[in-house]
Amino acid sequence: MSIAGMAIAAALIAAVGDGWNPFRTGPQIVVYRDPPCRCCVGWIQYLRGRGFDVQERITSELSGTRRRFGVPEALASCHTAIVDGYVIEGHVPAEDIERLLNERPAVRGLAVPGMPGISPGMEPYSTDQSPYEVLTFGATGPLETFSRHPAQTP
Repeated sequence: MSIAGMAIAAALIAAVGDGWNPFRTGPQIVVYRDPPCRCCVGWIQYLRGRGFDVQERITSELSGTRRRFGVPEALASCHTAIVDGYVIEGHVPAEDIERLLNERPAVRGLAVPGMPGISPGMEPYSTDQSPYEVLTFGATGPLETFSRHPAQTP
């Protein structure tokens, strides 16, 4: 193999190791998360498993990231993501993100406040099986329910 070929192979291996996949066809989403957060990693893996092209941005300044993207403090969670101009705050299920992208409502984004135990990525860290809601938010105006996720039975 030539030196150029080895360089290309090394670059591809490095990119794939970072989660990049040239064959993914799903939406590209950039996730900002705190360095030690394990449930964020679980949510990222969940999205990748559903075809999303996820790029991670590790930051110790997540509150500044939320402010920059206009996330109300009351909706703060452990990670903030951007997908096609929308903000995703917290453990929002993939089907809700896909619905948001298909319907394109006039909102800033979706949020799952707190860290519900049955939300994607939280399952290994919680025994709470309570139902939860995904909320829409905007620059102004009331929060509205976008979807409801029922309680899980053991």
